[in-house]
Amino acid sequence: MAVDYEYFKKEILKMTSIDLNAYKEKQMKRRIDNLIMKNRINGYDNYVAALKSDKERFDEFINYITINVSEFYRNPDQWQYMDKTVIPALVEKFGTRLKIWSAACSTGDEPYSLVMALSKHMPLSNIKITATDLDKTVIAKAKVGLYDAKSIANVPDEFKKKYFTQVGPSYKISDEIKSRVNFSEHNLLKDRYDTGYDMIVCRNVLIYFTDEAKDEVFRKFYKSIKPGGYLFIGSTEQIVNYREIGYTRVNSFYYGKE
Repeated sequence: MAVDYEYFKKEILKMTSIDLNAYKEKQMKRRIDNLIMKNRINGYDNYVAALKSDKERFDEFINYITINVSEFYRNPDQWQYMDKTVIPALVEKFGTRLKIWSAACSTGDEPYSLVMALSKHMPLSNIKITATDLDKTVIAKAKVGLYDAKSIANVPDEFKKKYFTQVGPSYKISDEIKSRVNFSEHNLLKDRYDTGYDMIVCRNVLIYFTDEAKDEVFRKFYKSIKPGGYLFIGSTEQIVNYREIGYTRVNSFYYGKE
């Protein structure tokens, strides 16, 4: 390819505000090279031109480079811990109107799972989740709320019956759950973070970031969480320097702010 990857990263940053330097280069470059080959385009320069002129290709690119593997109640034992330990502790400290952020929420599986988990402890009318993602395509999918059987496999039976309707081979989540989530675009590496959260959930996304980018995000999360609040991360992730940042380790995937 005539024009190098450095040029490509700079052009993408100008076009989208997405800094590809924050991602592990070998993995991301391979994904992008595969996408260029799939589109039968010759070179990074021609691909940049195509992204600028073709909305479908641009949307495809954004959807492809953002990692959108998600499912409801992913790692059910961790959600059970939330139900038995974390939510009761938060309610005891802060009451039943909690401020919760689902960061890098993908297609909505996670924030909708949060609504259902919280509904066991408080009225639905008290629940409001802020859900953000870099990719407006997956946010649009989340707002539709249509999922395949695999995505909802771990949803407790009581919630499947109560909050999902089968539509052909897919399952549509109810409007009463959808109405409790507010979706918006947000770039974890560029945009400002709100503060005063009782819990932030960000799972299985930062594994694709460099160590420096991870550290930056974990520190920003810490500043955004209230004292007494929690950060819930993915089963493949860990905060190596959590003590240095100020977190306490509650269990393998939950970190607290004293």
